[in-house]
Amino acid sequence: MMKKLTVALFIAAALAPSLASAHEAGDILVRAGSATVRPTAGSDSVLGGLGSFDVDNNTQLGLTFGYMITDNIGVELLAATPFRHKVALKNGPGADLGTLATVRHLPPTLMAQYYFGSKEDKLRPYMGIGVNYTTFFDEKFNSTGKDAGLSNLSLDDSWGVAGQVGLDYLVTDRWMLNASVWWMNIETDVKFKAGPDSQTVNTRIDPWVFMFGAGYRF
Repeated sequence: MMKKLTVALFIAAALAPSLASAHEAGDILVRAGSATVRPTAGSDSVLGGLGSFDVDNNTQLGLTFGYMITDNIGVELLAATPFRHKVALKNGPGADLGTLATVRHLPPTLMAQYYFGSKEDKLRPYMGIGVNYTTFFDEKFNSTGKDAGLSNLSLDDSWGVAGQVGLDYLVTDRWMLNASVWWMNIETDVKFKAGPDSQTVNTRIDPWVFMFGAGYRF
């Protein structure tokens, strides 16, 4: 439903009459919409061959705050409501256990961007590169994990590079439609206890983030 609505809005925008100039130096851009995190999870072996960690998708409210330094160069900060992921095992006999734990995280990301075209264009594609900081919290094993003898779950915070591509389409002089795709390098050490023994498993989440929404320029 969200994808169909987004397509319909873009078609309507394409049929709208030409309006005033789009982004230009000094503009503040605020965008909001659905942000879906799709991890490409992989990890070292868990418990000597029980499998590797698998992290499911999650959708939350995404927010971005941008500033145009020039007509073509901007900076942007990505924020969101906390993402909540279920953690299971894959590629091993442990996959039969199902979900073992849940984890929440926030991935604020700062980007430097280049906007193609000129300030007179209603359609402004852009690319960005920057840095991501991800903090994990509320990590806990569920009853399945606890029954397997697992406890004391924690994940280290992560720093990594990030990239994005996106586009804005001005529907009025101030309102716009937005679609963007982000990739983030998120790598963490997952720490827990299996019985009395401490375990550390290097885990690579490296998600794609898909955001669709609307924005306003001040």
